[in-house]
Amino acid sequence: MLISGGGTGGHIFPALSIANEIKRRMPQADILFVGAEGRMEMERVPAAGYPIKGLPVKGFDRKHLLRNIKILYLLRKSMSMARDILKEFQPNVAVGVGGYASGPMLKECQKMGIPTLLQEQNSFAGVTNKLLAKNAQCICVAYEGMERFFPADKIVLTGNPVRRNLLECDDTPQQARASFGLSPDKPTVLIVGGSLGARTINNSIIAGLEKIGEHDGIQVIWQSGKIYDDMCREALESSQVTNVKQMAFISNMDRAYRAADLVISRAGASSISELQLLGKAAILVPSPNVAEDHQTKNAMALVDRNAALMIADADAGEKLVDVMLSTIEQEPMLSKLSENVLKMALRDSAEMIVDKVIQIAR
Repeated sequence: MLISGGGTGGHIFPALSIANEIKRRMPQADILFVGAEGRMEMERVPAAGYPIKGLPVKGFDRKHLLRNIKILYLLRKSMSMARDILKEFQPNVAVGVGGYASGPMLKECQKMGIPTLLQEQNSFAGVTNKLLAKNAQCICVAYEGMERFFPADKIVLTGNPVRRNLLECDDTPQQARASFGLSPDKPTVLIVGGSLGARTINNSIIAGLEKIGEHDGIQVIWQSGKIYDDMCREALESSQVTNVKQMAFISNMDRAYRAADLVISRAGASSISELQLLGKAAILVPSPNVAEDHQTKNAMALVDRNAALMIADADAGEKLVDVMLSTIEQEPMLSKLSENVLKMALRDSAEMIVDKVIQIAR
């Protein structure tokens, strides 16, 4: 079985969840990943124990059109490399999870008659999956109403697979908070900006540190991301605020989620699926730097059901900390958001997707 795609954690975590479920059911299965050179998957996939091959493919540059001459050359080269990979590996089925590499890889699979399954994480379908949909055998989606992008007879509503360990935390919220060196009983906010961090969220928190420090009845776990670690740590130290615990990366996200009464996050597909499955009240700040503004559409799917709050990226500097502080102190609102987001959860996603993968392969 071949799995292709990546670029962000939002593509990689579902891909690994699918691979792990295949291995759990069929230990003898031979699985190969194909990603984009220089992207996150080239490190994360081998770390999870799977082989991966990289293609030199890159995304199109919509602002500087002349740069696309080189990108077209890299696309052509990637398709040639994809053919060679398929001749050597000869998969029974290929799974595309979105991202640069899945385009040329899945296209070559379809040309060679290898059955393909697409997994679309977002409420607004990506360009790659839309182009591949016509010749795919099955399209697994996480939101209703995806018939506007894909053939209705190919769609299966499965939800997005999430990291299994997030659902298996045995700690109480009090134990989880204590593991971060925090008070076991204070209301707690978890701030995450994705695996690489989020500039707008970090700048908004830095600007509001003094306000946060004045509310000593609450506490904050702040994952700033590696890129922004020095900036955020220095700002926190100079502010002398004591109710914020900042770190570059949280390895035990299961405990961080368990500790939190409120989560501030971007609105990537994996993050939203995690919030749904864990029933976490959230303030979403969609990234504006994504194709077709799909994070705003993801967030609105929750906001429309009173299952999350949303602040536009452009407004975060002015509003985020104030909304965070007022929300964490409103227990009825937190409970209602938590209850509504939990209703949206689709469980056993990896199992459902692998059911279809095995069916197609056979």
